[in-house]
Amino acid sequence: MTGAAHRAIGGRAHGEVWARLATERAVATAALAAVALHVVDDAFLQPEPGTSPADHVFGGLVPAALLAAAAVAWPRVRPGTRATWALLAGYFGVLTGSEAAYYARHGGPAGDDFTGMLAALGGVVLLVVGAVTLWRYRRTDDPLLLRFVRRLAIAAGALVLAAVVLFPTAVAYVVTHTARAEVPTATLGAAHEDVAFTTSDGLRLEGWFVPSRNSATVIAFPGRSGPRKHARMLARHGYGVLLFDRRGEGASEGDPNALGWHGDRDLAAAVDYLRGRPDVDPDRIGALGLSVGGEMAIHAAAGSDRLKAIVSEGASGQSVRDGIANGGLLHGLLDTGFVTVATALFADDLPPPSLKSEAPRIAPGAVFFVYGENGQGGTETKPNRGFYAAAREPKRIWEVPEGQHIAGITTRPAEYERRVIGFFDEHLRPER
Repeated sequence: MTGAAHRAIGGRAHGEVWARLATERAVATAALAAVALHVVDDAFLQPEPGTSPADHVFGGLVPAALLAAAAVAWPRVRPGTRATWALLAGYFGVLTGSEAAYYARHGGPAGDDFTGMLAALGGVVLLVVGAVTLWRYRRTDDPLLLRFVRRLAIAAGALVLAAVVLFPTAVAYVVTHTARAEVPTATLGAAHEDVAFTTSDGLRLEGWFVPSRNSATVIAFPGRSGPRKHARMLARHGYGVLLFDRRGEGASEGDPNALGWHGDRDLAAAVDYLRGRPDVDPDRIGALGLSVGGEMAIHAAAGSDRLKAIVSEGASGQSVRDGIANGGLLHGLLDTGFVTVATALFADDLPPPSLKSEAPRIAPGAVFFVYGENGQGGTETKPNRGFYAAAREPKRIWEVPEGQHIAGITTRPAEYERRVIGFFDEHLRPER
């Protein structure tokens, strides 16, 4: 074969490679643009009611910048790197689209849900691009054993990446972008009023208020769904009860954060509202918080003496700060380190202080720590005993025998009612 023929064949092969790369780049760039469009739309063009683009600077700019950089650098990097970028961006695209899917199922698509669906489609395309690129450019000239070992190492690395980075990222995105969308039925066992109040950072929160018959009032939270059984219990004993949608949930404005970071702002606004009502004794306001609500109650009571008594049920931790305080540096970093970093990025916020450091500041307010013996796989015991040890009097603690997470009211209903109502009676009822 002549040299000219060799050059012609080589030129055609080279041209085919560049044609494939150009096609791959065009498809990947379009898909990356679809994901980036939703990021920008969600953070800056159509932010949640009550928020502004300034509230999402890092959460919007960082992902958008990374997606743009991947598109620009695409033709300059090796196939393995392109495939990795495509798979990671595809995962993120599908993840961002989960928000749109959730809200579309609960009330129909609206606002940025449409670009969210486009982002999910772009994510699927990127996952396909990544898989095809890995297959097309796989090495086949090495010995079979070497290929097997290399691919086994890649698979192991992918599993580690999924456990350490991808799953925590998904958790962080979901807790900062989705919350209960509907307002539940008000089955409170007593007449109630629809109420609304405004937080210190300008968010309108909506809820229900059951007037008091004994001059004392308890805020039951989080939300208006989970605490309804507790509200009925309190109302039976004459307590006024306030339930409300926290920020980003139900009918309330703001960005959601299911970890409850700085949810004490919502509780502070609720206390302000109650203290402004002529039918509420401002010196007889308490709180009953479940799970993250119990954590929010600890922060709120530590930051103000206006809550005279709190019940914190099922609290454990909200960030790496709690992980370190409860289990040491290594445990905290491995258990909650990346979730905290990702949540801080998506929420444009830093985590609150550890609950253990807040517990001593609750006094002179009274605190009652409640947790299930089997709550969250038995992991509630150590944190709550630590909170109790750190707190100052007046304080109580109760481990619900055989109890699951925030299930005291159903596991031991009579004892739960006796203990919780007895605690509030002691610290909120008028002196006889």
